[in-house]
Amino acid sequence: MALTNDNLFHDELFAAPTDLVSAESIFQLSPSMHQFLDREIRKQSRIHSDQRALYMALYDEGKLQLRYDASYTRNASDTFESRSGNCLSLVIMTAAFAKAMGLTTSYQKVFLEEEWSRAGELYFASEHVNVVLGQKRLKLYNDSTGPETMVVDFLQRGEAANLRSIEIDENTIVAMFMNNRAAEALVRKDYNQAYWFARAAIQADDQFAAAYNTLGVIYMHRNYHEQAYRTLSTALILNPKSLATMSNMVQTLNNLNRVAEAKQLSQRLLDLQPHPPFHFFQLGLAAMNKNDYVAAKAMFQRELKRAPDYHEFHFWLGLAHFRLGELADAEKELNLAKQNSINQKDYALYAAKLNYLNALNANQ
Repeated sequence: MALTNDNLFHDELFAAPTDLVSAESIFQLSPSMHQFLDREIRKQSRIHSDQRALYMALYDEGKLQLRYDASYTRNASDTFESRSGNCLSLVIMTAAFAKAMGLTTSYQKVFLEEEWSRAGELYFASEHVNVVLGQKRLKLYNDSTGPETMVVDFLQRGEAANLRSIEIDENTIVAMFMNNRAAEALVRKDYNQAYWFARAAIQADDQFAAAYNTLGVIYMHRNYHEQAYRTLSTALILNPKSLATMSNMVQTLNNLNRVAEAKQLSQRLLDLQPHPPFHFFQLGLAAMNKNDYVAAKAMFQRELKRAPDYHEFHFWLGLAHFRLGELADAEKELNLAKQNSINQKDYALYAAKLNYLNALNANQ
């Protein structure tokens, strides 16, 4: 379905972009990446398939010592230089090397249970992607082995092989990159920059519903409610089951004083999702503010049943345990928060809290 997006873009409402990257530059290799390709990857290619040589040089050999960091979506060269990135950044860097080696690349969206995160008052649902390297024959075997392909995935638990996935176009990867950058600008309240990234995401892939939702949220924050309504309506055409877009539409309808429609959609949303993401977490925070640490602990535990690996839930459960004098349980939860942290800032915070708790235990 081809969409006409001219009526959704309103460039006149936003200042010119200051940091908009081109689709081509996302996969561009830096001089240091070219050096790494020549010195490390091609050396492995003498005894392994090109796909395996690339994987070993980047991940198995540990030369790069890559860290998972979800705080910022980086292009290929930034990922390489910082030695860190989220799954999309790592996919982009791997694909950039593969392209330079003459390997074909394809991409997959992996269907995980929906994972949510938050930054202030904004909530984000994440999607997981991986890259498939092909199609070249193994150099150590005869042609009867057929072409080799290799899936490179960055799931921390190595579970991608058991999950359903679908192939997606590189245009969608570009759209995801631009959309992530838009969301990151939203967190900074840089609505001008966010607009241009969301616009670029839609131009890269006009079927990528999440980008329309992001653009709608940008309009919401700038109080352009009619524009938000039209954009979110398009997002719902593309993905009628998106609970996040429904929630944003409820708010937009209320902003437009279309109260009856808002109430109807709100009820539908409630029927589909009686307890939205972070529902029990917010109840736990409210209980903490009232010094009701028993109730807070129960709410954080309920939220953790739905998202057992989310670092912030472990952190706050640890604080509730601490306030109740349950120091061993507090230490356990803070350790889990640190282990599951998704960026260096949170890791440092949880490590500092753990050091304080350990010092407190030592002095008892």
